[in-house]
Amino acid sequence: MDFKVTPVIDQVGIEERVARFNSRSIKKQTKVSCLKLALNIIDLTTLEGKDTEGKIKQMCYKAMHPADDITGLPTVAAVCVYPTYVGLAKKTLGNSGVKVASVSTAFPSGNSTREIKINDTKFAVDNGADEIDMVISRGEFLKGNYNFVFDEIAAIKQACGAARLKVILETGELSTLDNVRKASDIAIYAGADFIKTSTGKIQPAATMPVTLVMLEAIKDYYNKTGITIGMKPAGGISTAKGALQYLVMLYETLGPNWMSNEWFRFGASSLANDLILQLAKEQKGVYYSKDYISID
Repeated sequence: MDFKVTPVIDQVGIEERVARFNSRSIKKQTKVSCLKLALNIIDLTTLEGKDTEGKIKQMCYKAMHPADDITGLPTVAAVCVYPTYVGLAKKTLGNSGVKVASVSTAFPSGNSTREIKINDTKFAVDNGADEIDMVISRGEFLKGNYNFVFDEIAAIKQACGAARLKVILETGELSTLDNVRKASDIAIYAGADFIKTSTGKIQPAATMPVTLVMLEAIKDYYNKTGITIGMKPAGGISTAKGALQYLVMLYETLGPNWMSNEWFRFGASSLANDLILQLAKEQKGVYYSKDYISID
């Protein structure tokens, strides 16, 4: 594929479609199901220099038990940690069904050698990572060195073995929706299992226009090949209302087959708390204080 020639994005059209998604109303029964789905597709994440074993264990407990006194809540989809904590997370989660994701490839900058990036990935996989969240080399992309970006993603995909690969575009550094579409296509054709908006370290992170452009890239690839690619908006999604708007957009763009944690994720740890508060309100009829829920 010639990545110098990709679809041109109509920004006004994208923004108008997003506005229509945001105006949709959801019936109460459907709302509860969607709130539970939104919780079940979250990757709880801690990627800080001050991470400790205790913090990882606490996050893993919350992943399995979002709120002990609210019945019927699902687990989240995965926890996402640095490679050094993969083994601990894997052991703590046991047979809960919650996946362990690890960032790699010199996250979040991506500024390192390919050898180091491959070794970083293999270390995480060897310690039990089910999923790898890699970052693309944005400097090379912005220089127009698209083959470099493609080849690097393909090399990391090979290093993943059986682990699924999420490719982070860091859309806040790509400047234009045309660049977002081009980077999406490169990642998909290079072997990504998911494409992901952001590291959460750069603003803006996930936005609905950017996510819609990425969903359209997935749709076009599926229509051409029959191969399903996942999507993960990450960073900046912190409210249940916002999550529901993303789910409406997902459903109306890609359809019901993507409405599960197999093919869609939220990278938004703070979102979990608001979803829990909203589900508590639906179940108990009263709003809990935010202080009721752990921040991990």
